[in-house]
Amino acid sequence: MSASRNQGGCGCCGGIFSLGMSALFMWLWIHTSNPKCSIQTLSLPSLSSASNLTADPTFSLTLRLVNPNQLKGIKYDPLNVTVYDFPNKSNVIGNILMPGFYQGYRKKATKPGQGTANTTVALRAVSENGTGVFRVDMATAVKFKTLYGYSKRHQIRIGADVVVNASGVKVDRKGIRLRSMAPKMGNSCVVLLGALFNSLLFAFA
Repeated sequence: MSASRNQGGCGCCGGIFSLGMSALFMWLWIHTSNPKCSIQTLSLPSLSSASNLTADPTFSLTLRLVNPNQLKGIKYDPLNVTVYDFPNKSNVIGNILMPGFYQGYRKKATKPGQGTANTTVALRAVSENGTGVFRVDMATAVKFKTLYGYSKRHQIRIGADVVVNASGVKVDRKGIRLRSMAPKMGNSCVVLLGALFNSLLFAFA
């Protein structure tokens, strides 16, 4: 009798362990997070020129994109980056269009880009002490890749305020995270998975 009870206990523990592993796998499979994006560099060299209006109007920036998903790749449409003269988006300084690409799960990517800046607009945004705040927005669409193919497209629109110095270079040496006010993805999946997990625990009880 004692041996039978021990075997039954081991079987129950094994069932709970299998249940936990299955729930973890389902969580990784169902849960989806948008990519994380930050501005690593931003430079407008014409702001530091003695003859600003005749200087090279090229500006450059570098984005860093991270796929935080465990089991899903991300396919990006072209990245459309727009730089404005003020946080309230009064006027456009310039645009950069970066090619789309595929990013594996848990991978990081660094994407540099160049565009032509409206130097007149940029100069108006710089204060007398030589600093200015630009608004940088990025818009794209992504599809998540699973074993069963790609999901539908998800629109992504994110942005951040960036302070530049008198030389037209981003002041903060750290990356600046581009953020969105849209609700995070995957909340409904959490509720669904939690209900399923509780149901299975009740069945083993």
